[in-house]
Amino acid sequence: MPALAAAVLAAVPLLTAAAPATAPRQAASGAREPVVGLPCEGCDAVFEGLTADLTSAGRIAPEREPGVALRIEGTVFDRNGRPVPGVIVYAYHTDDRGIYPKDERLKGQSASRHGRLRGWVKTDGMGRYRFDTIRPAGYPNAGIPSHVHMHVIEVGRCTYFIDDLLFDDDPRLTPQNRRRLAGGRGGPGLAIPRKDGSGGWIVTRDIVLGENIPGYPAS
Repeated sequence: MPALAAAVLAAVPLLTAAAPATAPRQAASGAREPVVGLPCEGCDAVFEGLTADLTSAGRIAPEREPGVALRIEGTVFDRNGRPVPGVIVYAYHTDDRGIYPKDERLKGQSASRHGRLRGWVKTDGMGRYRFDTIRPAGYPNAGIPSHVHMHVIEVGRCTYFIDDLLFDDDPRLTPQNRRRLAGGRGGPGLAIPRKDGSGGWIVTRDIVLGENIPGYPAS
């Protein structure tokens, strides 16, 4: 199988749902939150490389990564509309060719499928978070729209994937995709890109904890 095709097929399927990534280290805590919202293949990858020194702003792609700059920002809310601090948001995506670039440091781990363009942030006192990265490309020779995979870790409670972040201006985004996004795991994942004044893009992806997540624990 060509390397490009293998890199694409290694990704988690679409719509099932700081600093660049460094060499994997131990999770910030010895205990791992249980995965809910099953099935969730490879959800343990969110813990591989996780550290304790997270802030509300982080970087997924290095500053010199080829591609157009993208900022992902948002607020995490509970289901009563209150901002929630201290929630970990994990995200990963393809590069500007539409593949998940390999990171040999992740060899043998679940996170190897996610590639090297991955990162974590922890919401601030107002529930806000931000990633700086590049705008990902869609998979080559496929009709799947470009997207960013996202997961939530509610510290001491649970972890789960939420709907992928998709871009409203993507020509691959079909009416069927839009209908599927209406359910909104973790709130709506469809974002409207806006220019940032320097040639890059900004999108907002707010998150509602537990929204449409099967098996989400009761308060």
